[in-house]
Amino acid sequence: MSTHPLLKVDISQLSVAERIQLAEDLWDSILEQQEELPLSEAQQQELDRRLESYKKNPASGSSWEAVKKRLVSPNEL
Repeated sequence: MSTHPLLKVDISQLSVAERIQLAEDLWDSILEQQEELPLSEAQQQELDRRLESYKKNPASGSSWEAVKKRLVSPNEL
């Protein structure tokens, strides 16, 4: 049984679509309060480094379409 103590729901009784929706709803609720998840100093420095790198050469990265294609079909490259 996969009962969550706070929800008191047997998650295994939900359909796949309902579980996906639950996961999306949970993630959305976290994003609404993301200021409560502070970055470590190392994480902030890495983000700053990546932003600076992008500003220096915006063409050096990959588009979302290219990244998605590599993820979906890695053997076709």
